[in-house]
Amino acid sequence: MKVLTIVGARPQFIKAAVVSAEFVRRDIDEVLVHTGQHYDYEMSQVFFDDLGMRAPDHFLGVGSGSHGEQTGEMLKRLEDVIERERPDWVLVYGDTNSTLAGALAAAKLGVRVAHVEAGLRSFVRTMPEEINRIVADHLATLHLAPTQAAARQLAREGISEHVAVTGDMMVDLALHTAGELPPRPAILDRFELQSRGYALATIHRAANTDDEATFSSIVEGLRRTQLPVIFPVHPRTRALVRRLGVGSAQDRIVPCEPLPYRDIIALQYHARVVLTDSGGIQKEAYALGTPCVTLRDETEWVETLEAGWNVLAGSDPDAIATLAVRAIPETEPAPHFGDGTTAARVADALLTFAETASQR
Repeated sequence: MKVLTIVGARPQFIKAAVVSAEFVRRDIDEVLVHTGQHYDYEMSQVFFDDLGMRAPDHFLGVGSGSHGEQTGEMLKRLEDVIERERPDWVLVYGDTNSTLAGALAAAKLGVRVAHVEAGLRSFVRTMPEEINRIVADHLATLHLAPTQAAARQLAREGISEHVAVTGDMMVDLALHTAGELPPRPAILDRFELQSRGYALATIHRAANTDDEATFSSIVEGLRRTQLPVIFPVHPRTRALVRRLGVGSAQDRIVPCEPLPYRDIIALQYHARVVLTDSGGIQKEAYALGTPCVTLRDETEWVETLEAGWNVLAGSDPDAIATLAVRAIPETEPAPHFGDGTTAARVADALLTFAETASQR
C-alpha cells in the first residue's frame, strides 16, 4: 500500500512524525509532501530536525499568500505530484490550506482521501479553518476522528460510514515527550523561570493577528497577568509585536523566536498557565495537566473545557488576566484523546479499508 502524506504546518509535522514512524514499522510505503505553507526554519525545518523526520520526498515551496492564492498554487502543484506518484491513499491532517488543497487535488483525480482529525467543528464559518475541515470531511473516503464527539458530529452531517475513532497523536507524542524530560529542562534556565511560576502564550490565528485592535487587546490581557509571559512569536505577528512594543521595560512579556517542539512541551509542562489560540496546544496543555486560557470565543476541542482545565476568554483583556490565575482544577483531566495507540489505529484503519475494498 502506498500513502501520499501532505503536510505544511507545525501541527501537521508533529502528527505526521508519529504516523510516519508507524508506517515504517508496518512496511507501508509513504511519500511525504511538504507544501511549504510554513516555510522558514523556525516554523518548519526545526520540527523535522527535532522530531527526527526524514526529508520530504517533495517540497512544493508554495510559501505565503492570500487564502485563494496559496490554496490554488498548492492545488496546481499537488495535482502533478499525485498523478506522478499514483498512491492508494492521500492522507491529510487537520484544517489548514494544505489540508484543503490536498483533499481537493486527490478527490478530483479519483484518489481516496483519509482525513486525520475528521469531525471537528467550531461552528464559526468565518474561520478559514472551519471551511477547510468541512470540505475535507465531505471529500474524504475515510474519516479518522480523534474523539467520540467528533464521530457524532460526522453522523449529524450524514457521514456514518468509514469512520474510525483513533485518538489524537499530538497527545500521544506530548505525553511521551514529557515523560522523557529531565526534572529541570534547560529551557527554564534559559529564561530564568521557576516551575509553575510563569505563563506560556502563543497567538497565530488570522482572527487574532489580522486585526491590530484584536491583537492589541490580547497583548493588554497578557500584560495584566501577574506572571512573566514567555511568548514565542509566530512569523505573521512579528511586525505587530514590534509596533506594539511587546517586551518593553513596562511589561513582563518575553517575546522570542518559535521554539523547538521539546522546548514547547517542557514550557507547557512546567507553566502555571498556557494562553493560546492554537487547537493543538489546547490539547497538549490538557493532557499535560496545565490550565489553559483559549484566546478565542469557541473551541473545537470541547472536551478540554471539562472541569475548568480550559476556559474561553476571547480577546477580552480583563477575562484573560483573571482567568490566567484562576485556581487549578482539582479533578484530573479525563483521557478523552486516546490511549497512546493513535498511530497504530490510523494504520489499521487504512489497511482494513484497503483490504475490504479489494474484496468487493
